Amino acid sequence: MPTSPLPAPDDASGSADGTITRWHGYTLSPFQRESVRAIEAGQDVLLSAPTGSGKTLVAEFAIEACVAAGRRAIYTAPIKALSNQKFRDFRAQRQFDVGIMTGDVTLRPGAPVVIMTTEIFRNSLFERGEELDDLGCIVFDEIHYMDDLERGTVWEESLIFLPKNVRLLALSATVSNLAQFREWLTEVRGREVALVESKERPVPLSHFLHFPGLGPKRADRVRELPGREDPRRARDGRRSHARGADRRTRPGGGRVSANDLLDRLEQHDQLPALFFCFSRREVEQRARENARRRLLRDAERMRIETLFDELCGRFEIPADASLDELRALALSGVSFHHAGLLPLHKELVERLFTSGLLRLLFTTETFALGINMPARTVVFSSLRKFDGVNFDRLMTREYQQMAGRAGRLGLDEQGLVYAIVDPRDKLADLQKTIFGQVEPIRSRFNLSYSTILNLRHHLGERLWEAWERSFNNFQWSRMSRKKREQNEQKQRDAISRRLELLEEFGYLAGGALQKKGDIARRINGYELPAVELLDSGLFRALDDEQVAVLFSAIVFEERRSDLFRPVDPRLLGSLRGDAERIVGRVVEREQALQIFPTTRELDFAIAGVVSAWWRGASFDQLSELTNASHGDLVRTLRLVLQLLKQMRKVCAGDDAMAAMFERVHAGLNRAEIDAKRQLELGDAPG
Repeated sequence: MPTSPLPAPDDASGSADGTITRWHGYTLSPFQRESVRAIEAGQDVLLSAPTGSGKTLVAEFAIEACVAAGRRAIYTAPIKALSNQKFRDFRAQRQFDVGIMTGDVTLRPGAPVVIMTTEIFRNSLFERGEELDDLGCIVFDEIHYMDDLERGTVWEESLIFLPKNVRLLALSATVSNLAQFREWLTEVRGREVALVESKERPVPLSHFLHFPGLGPKRADRVRELPGREDPRRARDGRRSHARGADRRTRPGGGRVSANDLLDRLEQHDQLPALFFCFSRREVEQRARENARRRLLRDAERMRIETLFDELCGRFEIPADASLDELRALALSGVSFHHAGLLPLHKELVERLFTSGLLRLLFTTETFALGINMPARTVVFSSLRKFDGVNFDRLMTREYQQMAGRAGRLGLDEQGLVYAIVDPRDKLADLQKTIFGQVEPIRSRFNLSYSTILNLRHHLGERLWEAWERSFNNFQWSRMSRKKREQNEQKQRDAISRRLELLEEFGYLAGGALQKKGDIARRINGYELPAVELLDSGLFRALDDEQVAVLFSAIVFEERRSDLFRPVDPRLLGSLRGDAERIVGRVVEREQALQIFPTTRELDFAIAGVVSAWWRGASFDQLSELTNASHGDLVRTLRLVLQLLKQMRKVCAGDDAMAAMFERVHAGLNRAEIDAKRQLELGDAPG
């Protein structure tokens, strides 16, 4: 049954039959009107529409209506960058107070509207369930992210345990099994979920394949690819791909040239353009190569120079070589954006792009995820990317997410999308990516140790209900009896093995939660290494700097191309071996019990960098110790801070340990690492 109807928020007007057709100056599209009707009726809503078609407006309507009814609202996003943007968007509207809770920062958590990452919300369901009593609605943005191999289970768990009295608005890109997903939501929620689907874009897209030296052709009119190379060479190339060598990077610059295409975009007034690449190195190289273009007039150069300097002052961005390069590029109307940049530098580039003064932005795919920064044109350097093992074609859903950034509402009659063709591309693969059926959402259900412990704490013997109510079980229940039974056995075995390990290591005893288990259930992501090290008493033998280094070894994930100067062995001495043995015992038992993926072993490669940061080094000085990107170093140190916050909280009854974790947190959380300071600066007027 639907919950109580919601009152229409202020500034809403409609037709004679009561249907809202205009709100906040916008004329609602058919799918927006249909969604609003369902929201007003108090229904849960699953809304699917293309990128850039206006799903966010529906979310804002639902939130305003919820607040007007005297209830709180939560907006969840899959990545921190999108959470930060939504926080600023809602703050700028000044309709109501807004808070934010991510792993990096918490501001005004008691506000009527709170922006969260999905992980934080899932954790809140277990840790602070009583605080959700006044929650009226929740928006899950990018709900198709449930298909993510590593993080998708977080969305599934959140939906399974979402309180029945909370209205749900799930926003999704186009997927092929929406009806199945809606059927599961209806079953798990215990009431009908309204499905609203639209495939129309307010700004239509035109798709082109670009052949270097020959020019672009409409993708739907290409019947064969010209200039096919010798099949034996193609086979040799594929073998090289399988060995992990990106043969798009060739002598003389490496990549398939885009000069003639970019010349065309410049000459035919088809800028601004987002140029998507699938490696950070290529993003930066292409930006540097195109700085010569001088895409701005003198007056525009003066404006972007003024804006650049104003933003640097507002965000207190210190001058360094990286900032100097971004400034020089910006004066040409060019820039680049990827996860390896310092967060403040990414913020700077994003704000320059939204000003309309950047004409050509080279970026990786993360820029397309939810961040509302459209351009007239989108370019793909390739429709293949490295998946960690081989180079494979881009998924249709991924293509649509990125291509959907083309076409600015009110400015462009159509959005233009160009994919550069490589000699090894196959026409069938290109057409499948561009025009194929969008991939379905698949369950990635895989309970973590902390989730299992929380379920044991809250549900006791009903732990298995989590899997029974999962999308995984729902999808397999439609298959043959044999397959269904095989999957059920597989899932039960996976949970049973984790329960067996938790019993062995003293987190559970006879199925009952023990002290170690109660601590571990409140730590998310690194619960076993953190609790095993805590339980061993090792932390008490370390000074604050050593604790910082040890925590970094827990969270650090090294990229293959990163190099680090070896750490002074005296920093940890024999304690390093002790720590590695403690965590290694967990990994060995996981392997013996066939629990996969296993807990990551400690990695001390970053120890020297963390030690230098602890002692007051700047990021320029850290560059002398490693070639790792500043953005990756920030990410690691912020993960350390998140884990320290959790450890401080679970050790609240041990004053000495809690005080130590607090000191280490304070010692690391400065300058570029201080996410709260960055967000507050961005939230300031101006």
